[in-house]
Amino acid sequence: MAQERAGVATLKGNPLTLLGPELKKGDKAPDFRLNKSLVESVTLADFAGKVKLISVVPSIDTGVCDAQTRRFNEASAALGDNVAILTVSVDLPMAQARWCGAAGVDKVVMLSDYKDNNFGEAYGTLIKELRLDFRAIFVIDANDTIQYVEYLKEMTEHPDYEKAIEAAKALV
Repeated sequence: MAQERAGVATLKGNPLTLLGPELKKGDKAPDFRLNKSLVESVTLADFAGKVKLISVVPSIDTGVCDAQTRRFNEASAALGDNVAILTVSVDLPMAQARWCGAAGVDKVVMLSDYKDNNFGEAYGTLIKELRLDFRAIFVIDANDTIQYVEYLKEMTEHPDYEKAIEAAKALV
């Protein structure tokens, strides 16, 4: 059973319980299996040798999640080809693809944690009460060590985009 972290996160002031560990700078990035489509999955190893900026959102079809994904898509030009920008949510891969097409988002790799929530449990973002992933940012170096982490306290708030982008830039 996954570790429970109660009272560390809220949705509009209401407390939520996050499942999994609170990862910190210097921790080895846990492996994961996420879906790019219903039949194609990826793991951490698929991004070997690259810096990974992982943007975790509860649902791509909400305002903050939309803005967060668009902001990191825009940042891709400044980060270059050695940075993989991943957005993780529990949205179905078809919904993620539909949203990307409508939004013109083409640099972010959309990945779904819908099957077994293994990313959420490994990265400490799975919301027990909602079975969604809580908003967080992870920047992982080319050797799979976490170099930057931001777990937000309130689900409806924006992350610190500039700090995350600067953390990724510093690694390339």
